[in-house]
Amino acid sequence: MKKVDLLIVGGGLAGGLLALAIRARRPGTRVMLVEGADRIGGNHIWSFFGSDVAPEDWGLVAPLISHSWEGYDVAFPRYRRTIANSYHSIESERLDAVVRAALTPEDLVTGARVLAIDRGGVTLADGSRIEAEACIEARGARDLSALELGWQKFVGQLLVLDRPHGLTRPTIMDATVDQADGYRFVYLLPFGPDRIFVEDTYYTTTPDLDVPAIRQRIADYAAARGWSVRSVEREEVAALPIATGGHFELHWRSGPQWIGKIGMAAALFQPMTGYSLPDAVRTAALVAALPSLDGQLLHDALRTHAEKAWADRSYYRLLARMLFRAAAPMDRYRMLERFYALDPKLVSRFYAGQSTKLDKIRILCGKPPVPLVRAARIFLEGSA
Repeated sequence: MKKVDLLIVGGGLAGGLLALAIRARRPGTRVMLVEGADRIGGNHIWSFFGSDVAPEDWGLVAPLISHSWEGYDVAFPRYRRTIANSYHSIESERLDAVVRAALTPEDLVTGARVLAIDRGGVTLADGSRIEAEACIEARGARDLSALELGWQKFVGQLLVLDRPHGLTRPTIMDATVDQADGYRFVYLLPFGPDRIFVEDTYYTTTPDLDVPAIRQRIADYAAARGWSVRSVEREEVAALPIATGGHFELHWRSGPQWIGKIGMAAALFQPMTGYSLPDAVRTAALVAALPSLDGQLLHDALRTHAEKAWADRSYYRLLARMLFRAAAPMDRYRMLERFYALDPKLVSRFYAGQSTKLDKIRILCGKPPVPLVRAARIFLEGSA
């Protein structure tokens, strides 16, 4: 096999987006994508706000979008609110189809387990070897021991109903539900008049999930809304890391040495929300614009990018510590309830990981919705 210019190991969101960016913006580059599963993207739904993606990068994301809405709702015990920002969802089936259409069959290898990755390529479980001028690790966070974490965990089901549900836009957080296992909310995506994705989500200190119990809570929630469920079309179970602290250097060194890393492997996610799509898009655009895809240059550029992102996000890790350490589990919703009452543009910048200095002051000013002594203690701990 001819040596490829760039070998991306891992066909999740970050790896798939990078392959698309290289194909679109560096057409003379031979890029190969290797994925251990049989399809790209696994079984996931990724959602994002329109303001999360820079205008110049919309061309990368637009072909992947399965559903779009104008505006979204939040609901808390003290108020409900509609916020004007476009919202979009990508289904993993769409990502798989778009990547397959962009790459040649020779440049997409699925169902292949990687035994070892080095600067010159990968060795597969069947003993074969793929040589490359440069490699990128995109298989997700394989070792999170260097990071201090809470978790956003969930079970999501796409319900097919007997009758229309009546919703015209997503509900990002319905926190009027009973609080359990930390901060709990229900997330709703109307995929069609009688199809709705219902996700029961928890901010907790462990990634453990009682899936049967949460399935029952979803069924109870649907019944309380008056929805008669005909069938469950798909189910997604996941736990996203919420970074409260840790050591970037140790995390970076936990993977293959001198190999560029993207996505979760590089700790590229919004620490407070777990969102990874904005970072995946930015990283894909960064790599595609590099003057060279030389392995050393690629590694150094990606390390610098990830290290800067980690340093810039110490504020979000502070908020995550406030959520998990200062607030009692049953009262964590109060922090989000207060946050969503702020200016919609501030909320949008927060999700994109681009809060301004004034935003940060505004979020913290006033009486905190957590015990003052605990909040002060965590604030004085310093950044991590």
